[in-house]
Amino acid sequence: MTGALKIAYKPVGLLSGVVGGILASQVFGLIWKRISDEDETPAPLSEDYGTREVLFAAALQGAVFGLVKAAVDRYGMKGFRRFVDKPRPPSSAAVAR
Repeated sequence: MTGALKIAYKPVGLLSGVVGGILASQVFGLIWKRISDEDETPAPLSEDYGTREVLFAAALQGAVFGLVKAAVDRYGMKGFRRFVDKPRPPSSAAVAR
């Protein structure tokens, strides 16, 4: 992308980052409920959970966030490029010539 397109993409990238974070949080919550039958993930400082469970939850959360963020960033950039690069119909002045 050129310098101007990089600047124009900044707001799109910021918005997709926020949406990606929200989406990743929702996806991780659904996965965690399914595999643990609990509504909340174990907090790192909670004594109610073993170290193995806390570390597994953290690793899973990191993997889900990384995957969702990469997908949202990638498809956001592709959509932006498709929007910017799409052919424009000729103007009426150019058709009249």
